[in-house]
Amino acid sequence: MSRRQKDPLRPLTEAERTSLSRLSRSQSAPAAQVARARALLAVADGQSYTMTAELVGRATGDTVARWVAGFNRDGLAAVVPRHGGGHQVRYGEAAQRRILAEVARAPERARDGTASWSLSTLRDALRRAEDGLPGISTYTIGHALHAAGYSWQRGRSWCETGVVVRKRRHAGLVTVTDPDAAAKRG
Repeated sequence: MSRRQKDPLRPLTEAERTSLSRLSRSQSAPAAQVARARALLAVADGQSYTMTAELVGRATGDTVARWVAGFNRDGLAAVVPRHGGGHQVRYGEAAQRRILAEVARAPERARDGTASWSLSTLRDALRRAEDGLPGISTYTIGHALHAAGYSWQRGRSWCETGVVVRKRRHAGLVTVTDPDAAAKRG
């Protein structure tokens, strides 16, 4: 005889039973959600946590007990697994949009100290900006840019090929254009 359950499953509403039943037979839903739905239905039909764990391929009934407790607390939302571990996401979508906006902006030589972006100059600009990200790292910037389809390559810059801004002693800043730049690109 199994021991008394500390947090037994609350009675299912008809809508919850229908949703769980549909999800438990799904061929296209994530396997974790299907397993949770099958487990909740088995417990609702009177199965023990241990028997239910065996039914859905889990090692112990403790897993089923956690699923039941989550269902009692959150309802059908508990069927969807949450964050499985690791570090919390520190820079979400808003921060990634901010990084991409900074990359899209042409650097100002006086303010940014560069004519082309590198990861470290982007980091410095993002840390200095009022709406910036004070603790951002070059790794995070590189990861966001890679996810957005950018690639950083050694020995290359974001400057336009064949056009460079030079600082001259008497003339100040001068734009120098290479007339053979098109031929050199191909």
